Amino acid sequence: MAQTYVTTENPLGYEKISILLRKFAIPSIIAMLVSSLYNVVDQIFIGQGVGFLGNAATNVAFPLITICMAITLTISIGSAARFSLALGRKQEDIAASVVGCGFCMMVLFGIIYVVFVQTFLPRLLLIFGATPEIFDYAVTYTRITTFGMPLLIITNGMSNLARADGSPFYSMITMVIGAVLNTILDPLFIFVFHLGVAGAAWATVIGQAASFLFAIRYFKLFKRVRLHKNDFTLSLTQIRTTAAMGMSNGLTQLAMTLVQIVMNRSLVYYGGLSIYGSEIPLASSGIVMKVTAIVFSIIIGIMQGMQPIIGFNYGAKLYDRVKGTYKLAITCELIISCTALFIFQVFPHRILAIFGKGNDLYYEFSILFMRSFLLFMPLGGIQAISSNFFAAIGKPIKGALLSLTRQVFFLIPLVIILPIFFGIRGILATAPIADMTAFIVVLFFIIKEMRSMHE
Repeated sequence: MAQTYVTTENPLGYEKISILLRKFAIPSIIAMLVSSLYNVVDQIFIGQGVGFLGNAATNVAFPLITICMAITLTISIGSAARFSLALGRKQEDIAASVVGCGFCMMVLFGIIYVVFVQTFLPRLLLIFGATPEIFDYAVTYTRITTFGMPLLIITNGMSNLARADGSPFYSMITMVIGAVLNTILDPLFIFVFHLGVAGAAWATVIGQAASFLFAIRYFKLFKRVRLHKNDFTLSLTQIRTTAAMGMSNGLTQLAMTLVQIVMNRSLVYYGGLSIYGSEIPLASSGIVMKVTAIVFSIIIGIMQGMQPIIGFNYGAKLYDRVKGTYKLAITCELIISCTALFIFQVFPHRILAIFGKGNDLYYEFSILFMRSFLLFMPLGGIQAISSNFFAAIGKPIKGALLSLTRQVFFLIPLVIILPIFFGIRGILATAPIADMTAFIVVLFFIIKEMRSMHE
């Protein structure tokens, strides 16, 4: 295919790929790592101050956070992908309208979500697997954190747009401010003011408010587009297009929510039939998921770092740069995830001790869960980056389908079926099997796509 044009004004089109990925991914990784501390720090301090029942409560509440992140990523990644593609095609007016519509979507869906959660919270927590012992903790924690969710949506959305606009450092600082403040306030509210899980929740919301204020300041700092009042409108066409572009990321989060619900209910049921009881598997799963979230926050940072590079160069038909960016992102992912896997396999007891104390049965199950569930984690990272790759090049349907392979098509059926035959230990084998099968599927699609791209 003949090269239509080469964009030289924007460094995304000509600067060395390794330099670009480092420039965009490192701030994004830092931002995602620090952002993930919202939940991990809460888990640590709640575990130390309240105990493993408090950790079990935050695990039950976690699906509400992943649903919020599904909304966030659908809008923010969709907007950032459209923004990058428009810049690559030299369509600055369209890029500006993408920003305005994206912000309006963030506000609208943030308000709708907080009203929904506050209205149906007790029922939702019971669906998510809350037991009588942890129900009150979960209600207290979630009633408060829900008010910060619209702020979280807008903050993440503006952070992604700032990165796509060529300001990865500003994007990073946006996320870091709130997480640092949350880390400072958590021990103060829990141990000094003795507010328990409510203290952890208020620390989270205050941190989110600080990040939000810094995020919206970027409207005055956009470098690639000039924004006008008429850009801030909602149209059904724009909403559909943005949602389609971010669909693979949003569906991945929704799939994680569905997995979390099915997993929690299975752990409660089959745990109750075992020597571990219902609460120990629930708390163990929560800790493993939060620890895994730290590793995947790095992988998501790589995905976000590669998105504007891939989107711009695909729009400019510079396919060799598209392929090179993807391959470099996969290499980085494998180095990080294999290192993390080694740590999880060799030092599980030390990791678990950070999140509070437990009895011998608690440590026995938690160590077994961590070692088994995360066995093929590097393959899961490849699947995540590959599904995001398709969204970045404007093929959201493929990205969405691939994002669902591991969670919905493989993991959920396995979580339902295997424990029937093997009890609570059957759940431990579900993730490795799902990771392997999803990897085989994504490998087929990515090889076919790479072969179809020609300069």
